[in-house]
Amino acid sequence: MNKNKTITIKTIIEATIEQVWIYWTTPEHIKKWNNASDDWHTPKVDNDLKKGGRFVYRMEAKDGSFGFDFGGTYTKIVPEKHLAYRLDDERKAIIDFEEKDDKVTITETFDTEDQNPIDMQKQGWQAILDNFKKYTEAHA
Repeated sequence: MNKNKTITIKTIIEATIEQVWIYWTTPEHIKKWNNASDDWHTPKVDNDLKKGGRFVYRMEAKDGSFGFDFGGTYTKIVPEKHLAYRLDDERKAIIDFEEKDDKVTITETFDTEDQNPIDMQKQGWQAILDNFKKYTEAHA
């Protein structure tokens, strides 16, 4: 069991905080970066960006072999600084955005789940964060 453990990942993005925030929170952008590998995609995104608002990202293998909904409820939002949410399985996640010298550091801390090894969870979340960095820097 991985209960009560947390993982922290981070990246530094060469873009403005305004660009990072828009790309992180807008459904048409989320669809383009929210995958851990090229054989996955996110065909549907609902994001009600407010405290108590829900988000659901439909993540699927491009070959149609597997898919799942990643969803939760926002518990705190400080625009361009902080997001906190509770996933549908009750795990918590916190995302901090810090701008310095025309770069933005994103730090994500999240509770682990108990179905996959911790290293696999960290690698998956980091791969999605790395994909966000690549997408944002290419479009900023």
